[in-house]
Amino acid sequence: MSEKDFEAEVMAGATTIEPDPKEAISKPSENDSINHKVDIELLLDIPLEISVELGRINVVLQDLLRLGQGSVLQLNKMVGDSVDVLANRRPIAKAEVVEINDHYGIRITEIKTPEERIEKLK
Repeated sequence: MSEKDFEAEVMAGATTIEPDPKEAISKPSENDSINHKVDIELLLDIPLEISVELGRINVVLQDLLRLGQGSVLQLNKMVGDSVDVLANRRPIAKAEVVEINDHYGIRITEIKTPEERIEKLK
């Protein structure tokens, strides 16, 4: 359709039906799953920043300026406490803090559904 034909249609009162964004998030059919497998492979090499906040502390400026190498700040999280797992600063899961051989780690306890993750992008 040429640009003039399009303009003529618009001027004549033709309406365009836009797809409902809610319908875009639907369960895939068998054909979609085949395309999905191919499409997801294009994304597998994209780097993501994964972060977990182990705690926060309020410090007055005077105490902050006294910090040096070897200083210790006690955080408000302990082993067993719940933390958020973030991918590119967006929450994707919940985890709990664990200690293994004097190292800290996390154990994933809940992964957000695709719908919850999409809602956080808005």
